[in-house]
Amino acid sequence: MRDVVVIGGGAAGLSGAVTLARARRSVLVIDDGTPRNAPADGVHGILGQEGVSPLELLVRGRAELAGYGGALRTGRVVAAEREDDGFVVTLDDGTTERARRLLVATGLVDDLPDLPGLRERWGHDVLHCPYCHGWEVRDQPIGVLATSERAVHQALLFRQWSDDVVLLQHTAPEPTPEQAEQLAARGIRVVRGVVVEVLATDGRLTGVRLASGDVVERSALTVMPRFVARLDGLAGLGLTAVPHEMGVGEHAASDLMGASSVPGVWVAGNATDLMAQVTGAMAAGTRAAAALNMDLIAEDTARAVVDLHR
Repeated sequence: MRDVVVIGGGAAGLSGAVTLARARRSVLVIDDGTPRNAPADGVHGILGQEGVSPLELLVRGRAELAGYGGALRTGRVVAAEREDDGFVVTLDDGTTERARRLLVATGLVDDLPDLPGLRERWGHDVLHCPYCHGWEVRDQPIGVLATSERAVHQALLFRQWSDDVVLLQHTAPEPTPEQAEQLAARGIRVVRGVVVEVLATDGRLTGVRLASGDVVERSALTVMPRFVARLDGLAGLGLTAVPHEMGVGEHAASDLMGASSVPGVWVAGNATDLMAQVTGAMAAGTRAAAALNMDLIAEDTARAVVDLHR
């Protein structure tokens, strides 16, 4: 039995695993090889590693883990449950792994609008986080695809990166008088009508087509998806997704150190913090690993005390 199995090998999972391996814990990372940010051209905001490829970042993290004696398995967890004084997880190939503790870092799924041409451009010129990709679309014509009342906030946010921002009303509620005033004051035009298609030419976004047939030319499109924690196969633990307090989707709730409501199970990264960027996910993985290690130390010490008095 290992000390810890980490489910998910992205930024949070690998950071947690490296921290645990450096603490001389036996740790195994199980990852299915489908990182959420794989479509992105680069990861930004990581001090000293600006613009690194998302996949290259994981390659480096895996090498660091191996250097400290940690292990990695490629596979997908299809079941997990408590067993005696630990946990057993079952992979999609039918094999099992056992551990005293679990760190869940499975990330999230972006629930995107079902529009032709949108998903293909996701992570390139269709995006949602200005701090991740705003610099790359600075001074470009940006369209904000409105699917909820949060779209006004998003339009005002992206206005920091470009003075040519259009709010595409699409299926969102009409802006309130106060919001309309704010948009007008910042020079953000509101285009009414449902968007039916995202247009691209030669691999680059060129605009959107409305139900009326009109085309709104844009070179970047931003949309706020609904975020849903990836918890497939973990129901046997009692770990379930609950609505996020900000109304942006569903997450696995945890405390500030990553402890979930399930004893012995910690959660880190986007599975619990839906808005976390890569640097935040890394920090959360490290923080959860430290708390998890302290929990193991307490258990080890309690056992040692019992042995001392035998």
